[in-house]
Amino acid sequence: MRGYSACMKSRQTLPHLWLLSDARNDASLARCLKHMPRGSGFIFRHYHLPPQGRRRRFRMLSRLARRYGHTVVLAGETRLAMAWRADGAYGPTKALKNASRILRLATAHDFAEIGQANRSRADALLLSPVFPTRSHPGAQPLGPTRFRLLAARSRIPVIALGGMTADRARRLAWPAWAAIDGLV
Repeated sequence: MRGYSACMKSRQTLPHLWLLSDARNDASLARCLKHMPRGSGFIFRHYHLPPQGRRRRFRMLSRLARRYGHTVVLAGETRLAMAWRADGAYGPTKALKNASRILRLATAHDFAEIGQANRSRADALLLSPVFPTRSHPGAQPLGPTRFRLLAARSRIPVIALGGMTADRARRLAWPAWAAIDGLV
């Protein structure tokens, strides 16, 4: 896994553990943020909320996350992430343009999206779904072998996502992983 800890923009180490927010884990986010290792990452999604409610919830959770030393990333375009004072933006490569001052975490599910993330020089990519997940019921998971084949094509750090738990991360032997339900 090439240079997972390198992050030229922020001059800090990228977190190895990431929590993604979702409507279904909203009630436990404060507890999870408190108990995650200091310096973990938090990706705020909350797509289910209307714009003003989403921004209010982001402010509250980002303050809490920063209190525990976590990196805070907003799902959405980079200009929105900068306006909301997030540490980074998360989403498809096309949404991560024009951001030299914040982290850019690209989503990827296949070779083509990994190629786009490589060309865009995103700071890292979240490759999913590694295992079956409630986020995409019925979707074919990559599984450990295909995950490793795809991850080997990345020139940027890869974060495993999709059905991840601490136990699955250990079995996968992959140091960087993210979860929605797996940390609750």
